[in-house]
Amino acid sequence: MNKGVAITGMGIISAIGNNVEENYNSLISGNKGISRISKIDTVHKNAIMVGEIAFTNKELEQQLGIPPDNNYSRTALLGLVAAKEAMKNANILDVTAYKTGLISATSVGGMDMTEKYYYDYLETDAHRKYIEGHHAGDSTQKIAEELGIKESLVTTISTACSSAANAIMYGARLIKSGKLDRVVVGGADCLSKFTINGFKTLMILSDTYNTPFDENRKGLNLGEAAAFLVLESDALVAKENKKVLAYVKGYGNANDAYHQTASSENGDGATLAMEKALKVANLKPEAIDYINAHGTATGNNDLSEGRAIIRVFKDAVPDFSSTKPYTGHTLAAAGGIEAVYSILALQNNVIFPNLNFTTPMKEFAIRPQVEIKEKELNTVLSNSLGFGGNCSTVIFSK
Repeated sequence: MNKGVAITGMGIISAIGNNVEENYNSLISGNKGISRISKIDTVHKNAIMVGEIAFTNKELEQQLGIPPDNNYSRTALLGLVAAKEAMKNANILDVTAYKTGLISATSVGGMDMTEKYYYDYLETDAHRKYIEGHHAGDSTQKIAEELGIKESLVTTISTACSSAANAIMYGARLIKSGKLDRVVVGGADCLSKFTINGFKTLMILSDTYNTPFDENRKGLNLGEAAAFLVLESDALVAKENKKVLAYVKGYGNANDAYHQTASSENGDGATLAMEKALKVANLKPEAIDYINAHGTATGNNDLSEGRAIIRVFKDAVPDFSSTKPYTGHTLAAAGGIEAVYSILALQNNVIFPNLNFTTPMKEFAIRPQVEIKEKELNTVLSNSLGFGGNCSTVIFSK
């Protein structure tokens, strides 16, 4: 039986931890990373709550050994922290020994620097370099250069909130097709005024802790984070006698083409994505032990995703929860963050709780797992549902 594409390394930095171990400890102890805004000077700082990473850009530069006179965006810095941890975790000593690629996802890109230096771009030569790092591919290129990935494929995916899940999917397909022996996949996004203002305009930001799948949900908390996985071929794993953390068993992407930001009320895109992932994995719905739901705590997402889960799993919906009450919604990084959490769930046979839930939604009877639960897990399904109806599902297995 095809086990899938091997995952040999992972790295993460989020509002609940600066590495994999710290994130896991926070997940099992229920430590939320949601707070008032402290690092961005915005008029909304007292009106909403977010998932901020404690380190300043300067502190991140010092950790990474990046010279102070650089044009690294915060997105690039966070991505590099997570990607380096993933490479170290995979025990990669010579990145050039095999055909190695990088697929990095982002929505924000270098916007944090652009909004800071935009108005004096024409007047101050020294600040122009920051604007040059604005585009989405800049952070990917910087990460690739720091990791030493030069000869193989390096590319960026930006499909809103499903971006990192699509990066994982694309990487798995490149491994399966033999195009690459190894690929680093994931995503990174930092907080910025641009995203805060944009989501505030959509009126889907909460002024308190987000409550996925709750009848009284008020909206999402934005977060910043980065997470990467190392995917490797079976031949490489066997040759190097590599330790395998888990497998990418299946994946699916679909677009319900319903609205610029909203998902269809019946979850058409999410339903198709889950069905495709199950087909690729050659699994029936009853084989899924746990669903790490997208669960943003917006009125539209939780209704749409909940209905999609019921359509796929019918009367046998497995345990499910959203981990966004811990980290906030990390946009393009979300699929990478929740991939790491799905793998941690598999490794430790534990389901992380859907924090802050109190009142079931009136539209359906299913409700998330609200307490930490020990359970033998073999397969975990993770949903990432993006703006524009771009819906993705990845299935991980032991």
